[in-house]
Amino acid sequence: MESLHSVLDLLDLEELDRDLYRGTLVFDDPYPLYGGQVAAQALRAAGGTVPEGRLPHSLHGYFLRGGDAARPTIFRVDRDRDGRSFSARRVVALQGGEVIFNMSVSFQRPADDVDRQVHPAPETPGPQSLPASPVPRLFSMESRVPPQPYPAADFPTRLWSRCTEPLPDDDLLHACVLTYLSDISSGVIALHDGAARSGSSLDHAVWFHRPVRMDDWVLMDLVPQTVAAGRGWYTGTIHTRNGVLVASLTQETLFRTPRA
Repeated sequence: MESLHSVLDLLDLEELDRDLYRGTLVFDDPYPLYGGQVAAQALRAAGGTVPEGRLPHSLHGYFLRGGDAARPTIFRVDRDRDGRSFSARRVVALQGGEVIFNMSVSFQRPADDVDRQVHPAPETPGPQSLPASPVPRLFSMESRVPPQPYPAADFPTRLWSRCTEPLPDDDLLHACVLTYLSDISSGVIALHDGAARSGSSLDHAVWFHRPVRMDDWVLMDLVPQTVAAGRGWYTGTIHTRNGVLVASLTQETLFRTPRA
Protein backbone atom coordinates (compact mmCIF):
# COMPACT_ATOMS: atom_id res chain seq x y z
CA MET A 1 0.00 0.00 0.00
CA GLU A 2 1.62 3.25 -1.15
CA SER A 3 1.01 5.77 1.62
CA LEU A 4 2.63 8.48 3.68
CA HIS A 5 1.51 6.55 6.76
CA SER A 6 3.29 3.64 8.42
CA VAL A 7 2.46 0.76 10.71
CA LEU A 8 3.99 2.83 13.51
CA ASP A 9 1.32 5.48 12.90
CA LEU A 10 -1.31 2.74 13.00
CA LEU A 11 -0.12 1.50 16.40
CA ASP A 12 0.30 4.96 17.93
CA LEU A 13 -2.87 5.00 20.05
CA GLU A 14 -4.16 8.04 21.91
CA GLU A 15 -4.78 7.42 25.62
CA LEU A 16 -8.13 9.05 26.40
CA ASP A 17 -8.41 7.93 30.00
CA ARG A 18 -7.31 5.04 32.17
CA ASP A 19 -7.79 1.85 30.10
CA LEU A 20 -9.40 3.78 27.23
CA TYR A 21 -7.58 4.32 23.93
CA ARG A 22 -8.33 5.58 20.41
CA GLY A 23 -6.76 4.71 17.10
CA THR A 24 -6.05 8.04 15.45
CA LEU A 25 -4.98 6.96 11.94
CA VAL A 26 -7.94 6.97 9.55
CA PHE A 27 -7.87 6.49 5.79
CA ASP A 28 -10.14 5.61 2.88
CA ASP A 29 -10.43 1.92 2.09
CA PRO A 30 -13.07 0.34 -0.19
CA TYR A 31 -13.17 -2.75 2.01
CA PRO A 32 -14.30 -3.30 5.61
CA LEU A 33 -11.68 -2.56 8.26
CA TYR A 34 -8.85 -5.11 8.02
CA GLY A 35 -9.10 -7.54 10.93
CA GLY A 36 -5.36 -7.63 11.53
CA GLN A 37 -5.41 -3.88 12.12
CA VAL A 38 -8.03 -3.91 14.85
CA ALA A 39 -6.45 -6.98 16.48
CA ALA A 40 -2.98 -5.38 16.50
CA GLN A 41 -4.35 -2.14 17.92
CA ALA A 42 -6.32 -4.03 20.59
CA LEU A 43 -3.14 -5.85 21.61
CA ARG A 44 -1.28 -2.54 21.77
CA ALA A 45 -3.99 -1.08 24.01
CA ALA A 46 -3.96 -4.10 26.34
CA GLY A 47 -0.18 -4.03 26.53
CA GLY A 48 -0.32 -0.47 27.81
CA THR A 49 -2.06 -1.64 31.00
CA VAL A 50 0.19 -4.49 32.19
CA PRO A 51 3.16 -4.38 34.57
CA GLU A 52 6.50 -3.67 32.92
CA GLY A 53 8.29 -6.70 31.50
CA ARG A 54 5.18 -8.78 30.74
CA LEU A 55 4.71 -9.82 27.11
CA PRO A 56 1.74 -11.35 25.30
CA HIS A 57 1.74 -15.13 25.01
CA SER A 58 -1.73 -15.61 23.48
CA LEU A 59 -4.71 -13.70 22.14
CA HIS A 60 -8.18 -14.82 21.09
CA GLY A 61 -10.39 -12.43 19.16
CA TYR A 62 -13.89 -12.39 17.63
CA PHE A 63 -14.87 -10.25 14.64
CA LEU A 64 -18.45 -9.15 15.35
CA ARG A 65 -19.21 -6.36 12.87
CA GLY A 66 -17.51 -4.87 9.86
CA GLY A 67 -15.50 -1.77 10.76
CA ASP A 68 -14.66 1.32 8.73
CA ALA A 69 -11.04 2.41 8.22
CA ALA A 70 -12.22 6.01 7.70
CA ARG A 71 -13.50 6.19 11.31
CA PRO A 72 -11.46 6.10 14.53
CA THR A 73 -11.80 3.01 16.72
CA ILE A 74 -12.13 3.17 20.50
CA PHE A 75 -10.49 0.43 22.61
CA ARG A 76 -11.70 -0.26 26.16
CA VAL A 77 -9.51 -2.51 28.29
CA ASP A 78 -10.70 -4.54 31.30
CA ARG A 79 -8.02 -5.61 33.77
CA ASP A 80 -9.23 -9.08 34.70
CA ARG A 81 -6.25 -10.14 36.80
CA ASP A 82 -2.61 -9.45 37.58
CA GLY A 83 -0.89 -12.44 39.16
CA ARG A 84 2.74 -13.01 40.07
CA SER A 85 3.68 -14.00 36.50
CA PHE A 86 0.58 -13.56 34.32
CA SER A 87 -1.79 -10.71 33.48
CA ALA A 88 -5.20 -11.24 31.83
CA ARG A 89 -6.95 -8.53 29.85
CA ARG A 90 -10.11 -8.17 27.78
CA VAL A 91 -10.42 -5.54 25.06
CA VAL A 92 -13.55 -4.27 23.33
CA ALA A 93 -13.19 -2.29 20.09
CA LEU A 94 -16.02 0.12 19.25
CA GLN A 95 -17.08 2.28 16.34
CA GLY A 96 -20.21 4.43 16.47
CA GLY A 97 -21.10 3.01 19.87
CA GLU A 98 -21.20 -0.59 18.58
CA VAL A 99 -18.76 -3.41 19.32
CA ILE A 100 -16.93 -4.49 16.18
CA PHE A 101 -14.34 -6.77 17.82
CA ASN A 102 -13.49 -8.21 21.20
CA MET A 103 -10.37 -9.97 22.40
CA SER A 104 -8.98 -11.81 25.39
CA VAL A 105 -5.21 -11.59 25.77
CA SER A 106 -2.82 -12.99 28.34
CA PHE A 107 0.62 -11.63 29.22
CA GLN A 108 3.48 -13.36 30.99
CA ARG A 109 6.72 -12.39 32.66
CA PRO A 110 9.05 -14.54 30.48
CA ALA A 111 10.63 -17.51 32.25
CA ASP A 112 14.09 -18.93 31.58
CA ASP A 113 13.20 -22.60 31.13
CA VAL A 114 13.07 -25.46 28.59
CA ASP A 115 13.16 -24.29 24.94
CA ARG A 116 12.40 -27.02 22.42
CA GLN A 117 10.97 -27.01 18.89
CA VAL A 118 9.53 -30.28 17.58
CA HIS A 119 8.93 -29.60 13.87
CA PRO A 120 11.22 -27.77 11.42
CA ALA A 121 10.14 -24.81 9.35
CA PRO A 122 8.70 -25.55 5.89
CA GLU A 123 11.40 -26.01 3.28
CA THR A 124 11.39 -23.07 0.90
CA PRO A 125 13.85 -20.79 -0.88
CA GLY A 126 15.05 -17.87 1.21
CA PRO A 127 13.49 -14.44 0.64
CA GLN A 128 16.65 -12.95 -0.86
CA SER A 129 16.32 -15.28 -3.88
CA LEU A 130 12.69 -14.37 -4.65
CA PRO A 131 11.19 -11.36 -6.47
CA ALA A 132 9.53 -8.58 -4.48
CA SER A 133 5.76 -8.68 -4.07
CA PRO A 134 3.49 -6.15 -2.31
CA VAL A 135 1.30 -7.13 0.63
CA PRO A 136 -2.17 -5.80 -0.29
CA ARG A 137 -3.85 -3.45 2.21
CA LEU A 138 -0.98 -3.41 4.71
CA PHE A 139 1.18 -0.41 5.64
CA SER A 140 4.97 -0.80 5.78
CA MET A 141 5.04 -4.49 4.81
CA GLU A 142 6.73 -6.24 1.89
CA SER A 143 6.73 -9.87 0.88
CA ARG A 144 8.34 -12.57 -1.23
CA VAL A 145 6.27 -15.47 -2.54
CA PRO A 146 8.01 -18.88 -2.59
CA PRO A 147 6.70 -21.97 -4.43
CA GLN A 148 3.22 -22.70 -3.12
CA PRO A 149 1.92 -25.90 -1.51
CA TYR A 150 -1.48 -25.12 -3.10
CA PRO A 151 -0.60 -23.57 -6.48
CA ALA A 152 -4.24 -23.23 -7.57
CA ALA A 153 -5.20 -21.10 -4.56
CA ASP A 154 -6.42 -17.57 -5.30
CA PHE A 155 -3.77 -16.04 -3.02
CA PRO A 156 -0.51 -17.30 -1.53
CA THR A 157 -0.85 -19.42 1.60
CA ARG A 158 2.91 -19.35 2.21
CA LEU A 159 4.89 -16.12 2.10
CA TRP A 160 7.92 -14.35 3.44
CA SER A 161 7.20 -10.92 4.86
CA ARG A 162 8.87 -8.15 6.83
CA CYS A 163 8.22 -4.61 8.00
CA THR A 164 9.96 -2.03 5.85
CA GLU A 165 10.10 0.46 8.75
CA PRO A 166 12.99 0.15 11.21
CA LEU A 167 11.33 -0.86 14.47
CA PRO A 168 12.55 0.00 17.98
CA ASP A 169 13.64 -2.63 20.51
CA ASP A 170 10.12 -3.09 21.88
CA ASP A 171 8.96 -6.71 22.08
CA LEU A 172 5.30 -5.69 22.49
CA LEU A 173 5.47 -3.57 19.33
CA HIS A 174 6.96 -6.48 17.36
CA ALA A 175 4.18 -8.76 18.65
CA CYS A 176 1.63 -6.18 17.46
CA VAL A 177 3.20 -6.05 13.98
CA LEU A 178 3.16 -9.86 13.84
CA THR A 179 -0.54 -9.76 14.76
CA TYR A 180 -1.12 -7.17 12.03
CA LEU A 181 0.38 -9.55 9.47
CA SER A 182 -1.24 -12.71 10.84
CA ASP A 183 -4.72 -12.03 9.44
CA ILE A 184 -3.60 -11.55 5.83
CA SER A 185 -4.55 -14.23 3.29
CA SER A 186 -6.29 -17.44 4.47
CA GLY A 187 -5.54 -21.12 4.59
CA VAL A 188 -9.00 -22.18 3.45
CA ILE A 189 -8.70 -20.43 0.09
CA ALA A 190 -6.95 -23.63 -0.96
CA LEU A 191 -10.34 -25.36 -0.58
CA HIS A 192 -12.27 -23.11 -2.99
CA ASP A 193 -14.01 -25.43 -5.46
CA GLY A 194 -15.57 -23.00 -7.93
CA ALA A 195 -18.77 -22.75 -5.90
CA ALA A 196 -18.22 -22.69 -2.13
CA ARG A 197 -15.63 -20.20 -0.98
CA SER A 198 -14.40 -18.39 2.12
CA GLY A 199 -15.88 -15.14 3.38
CA SER A 200 -15.56 -12.93 6.43
CA SER A 201 -13.31 -13.89 9.34
CA LEU A 202 -15.17 -15.06 12.44
CA ASP A 203 -12.43 -15.48 15.03
CA HIS A 204 -8.66 -15.42 15.23
CA ALA A 205 -6.06 -16.62 17.74
CA VAL A 206 -2.29 -16.20 18.00
CA TRP A 207 0.21 -17.84 20.36
CA PHE A 208 3.54 -16.06 20.78
CA HIS A 209 6.25 -18.62 21.53
CA ARG A 210 9.46 -16.59 21.26
CA PRO A 211 10.48 -12.96 20.68
CA VAL A 212 10.76 -11.90 17.03
CA ARG A 213 12.06 -8.98 14.99
CA MET A 214 9.38 -8.07 12.48
CA ASP A 215 11.75 -5.77 10.57
CA ASP A 216 13.53 -8.99 9.51
CA TRP A 217 12.03 -11.69 7.31
CA VAL A 218 9.51 -14.17 8.72
CA LEU A 219 7.85 -17.08 6.90
CA MET A 220 4.09 -17.41 7.37
CA ASP A 221 2.60 -20.77 6.36
CA LEU A 222 -1.19 -21.29 6.39
CA VAL A 223 -2.66 -24.80 6.25
CA PRO A 224 -6.34 -25.64 5.56
CA GLN A 225 -7.83 -28.12 8.00
CA THR A 226 -11.59 -28.50 7.50
CA VAL A 227 -14.82 -26.92 6.27
CA ALA A 228 -18.23 -27.75 7.70
CA ALA A 229 -21.53 -26.08 8.62
CA GLY A 230 -20.76 -22.98 6.57
CA ARG A 231 -17.39 -22.40 8.25
CA GLY A 232 -13.77 -23.07 7.33
CA TRP A 233 -10.86 -23.50 9.74
CA TYR A 234 -7.13 -23.29 9.17
CA THR A 235 -3.93 -23.21 11.18
CA GLY A 236 -0.65 -21.42 10.60
CA THR A 237 2.92 -20.96 11.75
CA ILE A 238 5.39 -18.08 11.64
CA HIS A 239 9.13 -18.86 11.56
CA THR A 240 12.23 -16.68 11.40
CA ARG A 241 14.79 -16.92 8.59
CA ASN A 242 16.74 -19.28 10.85
CA GLY A 243 13.78 -21.64 11.14
CA VAL A 244 12.79 -20.68 14.69
CA LEU A 245 9.06 -21.00 15.40
CA VAL A 246 8.01 -17.66 16.88
CA ALA A 247 4.20 -17.87 16.66
CA SER A 248 1.29 -20.14 15.80
CA LEU A 249 -2.15 -19.05 14.71
CA THR A 250 -5.57 -20.34 13.83
CA GLN A 251 -8.65 -18.78 12.29
CA GLU A 252 -12.23 -19.66 11.42
CA THR A 253 -14.02 -17.97 8.52
CA LEU A 254 -17.33 -18.19 6.77
CA PHE A 255 -17.20 -20.81 4.00
CA ARG A 256 -20.40 -21.04 1.97
CA THR A 257 -21.90 -21.81 -1.40
CA PRO A 258 -23.60 -18.62 -2.67
CA ARG A 259 -27.37 -18.88 -2.82
CA ALA A 260 -28.92 -18.66 -6.25
